[in-house]
Amino acid sequence: MYTSVDTLIVGIPTIRPHKLSVTTMQVQTLVLVKITTEDGLVGWGEATTIGGLNYAAESPESVKANIEHYFAPLLLQDKSDNVAQTLKSIHKAINGNRFAKCAVQTALLDIQAQRLGVPLSELLGGRLRNSLPVLWTLASGDTDKDIAEAQKMIAAKRHNTFKLKIGANPWQQDVEHVIAIKQALGSDISVRVDVNRAWSEMDCIKGIQALQDGGIDLVEQPCAIENTDALRRLTERFDVAIMADEALTGPFSAYRVAKQYGAHVFAVKIAQSGGLLEAKEVATVAKLAGIDLYGGTMLEGPIGSIASAHTFATFDNLAFGTELFGPLLLTEDILQEPLQYRDFELHLPTGPGLGVVVDENKLDALRQQ
Repeated sequence: MYTSVDTLIVGIPTIRPHKLSVTTMQVQTLVLVKITTEDGLVGWGEATTIGGLNYAAESPESVKANIEHYFAPLLLQDKSDNVAQTLKSIHKAINGNRFAKCAVQTALLDIQAQRLGVPLSELLGGRLRNSLPVLWTLASGDTDKDIAEAQKMIAAKRHNTFKLKIGANPWQQDVEHVIAIKQALGSDISVRVDVNRAWSEMDCIKGIQALQDGGIDLVEQPCAIENTDALRRLTERFDVAIMADEALTGPFSAYRVAKQYGAHVFAVKIAQSGGLLEAKEVATVAKLAGIDLYGGTMLEGPIGSIASAHTFATFDNLAFGTELFGPLLLTEDILQEPLQYRDFELHLPTGPGLGVVVDENKLDALRQQ
């Protein structure tokens, strides 16, 4: 059934330094998986993380090695065209490795959707929307630069909602930076923050109160991943939306947070969830618990971003939009035709599978491994 499984590491510079509490990115390293079938179909997947091991437990190098040494042999000896059985075999044989599993699952679903002649979203229940609102992250660390960048995006009708990455500085300094940007952009523009788990609970109490008073709409993962009790207490204490991100590592963690109503919003990420199907399960848990949804990103390139878009387009509730701006942060595109961003939204393709065509000549030029 599957004749080859190729894994590529591709490094693409960012348009500017992208400052987070855990690292400052100047190059994004994409891990791409290409699976080919005996009848000539090709599926693509992506397993991209942030800053090597700064963000998650899988690095680009470990993802590549594990796919080559563990996933590929399973796929190459699999003679079935039953994707569900193939995915079940992978889960039985391989523990953890959520990012690698997501990349392989994406490629397999891409192939299956192409075989059926339908967009990948149809395999996930069917899309409820053909485009998704996309915010932009302001992460230069410089207040004036961030204000100018936001105003440029608004004027170009590319983004009208903004998220600020904070947590690398003392909370008072970060809050001052955020409030200055909010005041410059005005009340009609939504501004959110992502602390990337950098604050103690005491800093959260003081910082979130100041952000709430300053008109900020959402605070993402303010405290440590493991401290879901603190996340719950902050959710109970504040009116501003508190969003769980790194605390969500798939359906079971989503259930643990949801059963104590430990967040107002879930940031759903396909790689962090372990796959598109698992991301759908996270969304279902949130729906049953009355928790709103936000379509998150690992700052993937176009393959991971469009796979996410196919998934998020099937969600009933996407109250806080998405952040699928990853391809726009990169200086190079790896598709023959770029993804379509206009009027503040990402427009989904209608072709079979992922609906995109990879430019393999560009990949060869950018390939690191």
